[in-house]
Amino acid sequence: MPELPEVESARQVIDRYALGRVIADVDDTDTYVCRPHTPGEIRSALLGRRLSAVHRRGKSMWCETTGAGRSRKPGPLLGLHLGMSGKIVVADRRGSEVDGGDYWERGRRQGDLRFTRFRLTFADGGFLALVDPRRLGRVRLDPPVEKLGPDAAVVTRDEFQSAMSRGTAPVKARLLDQEALAGVGNLLADQALWTARIRPSRPVDELSADDVDRLYDAVRESVGDSLANGGVHTLSFIPARRAGGTCPRCGAALQVGVVGTRTTWWCPVEQN
Repeated sequence: MPELPEVESARQVIDRYALGRVIADVDDTDTYVCRPHTPGEIRSALLGRRLSAVHRRGKSMWCETTGAGRSRKPGPLLGLHLGMSGKIVVADRRGSEVDGGDYWERGRRQGDLRFTRFRLTFADGGFLALVDPRRLGRVRLDPPVEKLGPDAAVVTRDEFQSAMSRGTAPVKARLLDQEALAGVGNLLADQALWTARIRPSRPVDELSADDVDRLYDAVRESVGDSLANGGVHTLSFIPARRAGGTCPRCGAALQVGVVGTRTTWWCPVEQN
């Protein structure tokens, strides 16, 4: 599943290869991915506009658009969410493709667009496509990004402490709450909690100030390492999250359970 680092890779692809290009056509016919819009609604809003900027907060991404003429009047925002398996593919007018987004173990072959759910065709002949095998991505105009919490890559210690100080939710569930902290998904949460030696099911109101400080450092470290090394799958705890997996530090057999509706792995010896 794409988490903050994977979405950032998709944002960088758009930033480098799609900005400044004029939209000549839009395929928004997938009514599930493009909900609540009806077919043609996104197309009508974007035709003739230019992609002018791309932003990311957490796992959400959106593009600014402007008029293509002299006025450059701001247009609607185009929200792009990668869901559980999405990639952004951008091609130039000759068909050469660059992609970013979810980590696919076997990669994606050039020209393999079988799971395209949304597509912008540019005036120069190239395109931008959301390719999503599981069809859980989302495309919408003017997404409500103001509801998102601070981005996990840049969250301050004070912001993090505030997010962890409300209510009685399990700490992992709070990490996954995108309105509290944007960008942490299931794998990043398990990695950060293992790094901080905190049991995922502990209620946030039972965390000490030292626990919260360690967890803040672990989140920032995990996000930073995964951004630097190519994705969440490169983190040290992730390969151990499997049947028969053992703690990379102490060698104890990992436990697995459900926390906040998500499959969760932890070390029963070190995480408490």
